[in-house]
Amino acid sequence: MFQGFEELQLDVNGTTINLVKGGSGPPMLMLHGYPQTHAMWNKIAPRLSEDFTVVCPDLRGYGDSAKVEGDPEHMNYSKRVMAQDQVDVMRQLGYEKFFLVGHDRGGRVSHRLTKDHPDSVLKLVTLDIIPTRTMFQIVNKDFATNTYHWFFLIQPFDFPEKVIGADPEFYAGRGFNRVKEADTVFTPEALADYLRCFNNPGTIHAVCEDYRAGASIDLVHDDADFGQKINCPMLAMWSSTGYVGRTQDVLKVWQDYATDVRGQSLTCGHYIAEEMPDEAYAAIKGFLSE
Repeated sequence: MFQGFEELQLDVNGTTINLVKGGSGPPMLMLHGYPQTHAMWNKIAPRLSEDFTVVCPDLRGYGDSAKVEGDPEHMNYSKRVMAQDQVDVMRQLGYEKFFLVGHDRGGRVSHRLTKDHPDSVLKLVTLDIIPTRTMFQIVNKDFATNTYHWFFLIQPFDFPEKVIGADPEFYAGRGFNRVKEADTVFTPEALADYLRCFNNPGTIHAVCEDYRAGASIDLVHDDADFGQKINCPMLAMWSSTGYVGRTQDVLKVWQDYATDVRGQSLTCGHYIAEEMPDEAYAAIKGFLSE
């Protein structure tokens, strides 16, 4: 999937992060979403590597990165700690400043990384999210119905772990199979990677801890520095058919969190980089090349 890319595993911040790295030019860090791995970038990262040095890691607990145990405060999977992982990865690779692209959970890690390490991020791109803080402020029946996993995964250990563990491929695959034309959206290699990694009990636990942190310690951090806006240029892209895109003024929401933000809606579902790779590639390259 990433022909010509180097495969690495780096020890950082008390864990091990798996990644692929390829290309040349200004460094770009690309963070994947749930329940995926770095493989989600397979349709656009090789093209971006023609102009950038592209680094695609697996977030801690996901993919082939180490499976850290959760803790009572869920700090081990706080976006602050997950962001520190990635800053340390880039520094170990020799990059103090870089472009940052994040989808879904990776977008939430990217949001926190940009706030905690503002001097490290040259430009930020988020795919199909609004900030976690706002997400929990807009909860209603439709939100809970469309995004039920936000409330299932945060249940206390080890209820969701056991339920998902009974048939992890069915659970993860159900989400992918709901995507229109899923057989062409997800390459066989990427889908196999998602299901292989999600079949690991350590990954299931990590995913739950990621969401538990989102509903607890992450909100503490987000409330504490809400007044500190993102100052680097930012591009927000979102699905026009997803719940957030249908119900929220996404650009206006981000303007409460960032000083220099533009937005773009795409006529696809949640998995933008795989559903509309040409458009995603063009938007990301165009914004970062300005």
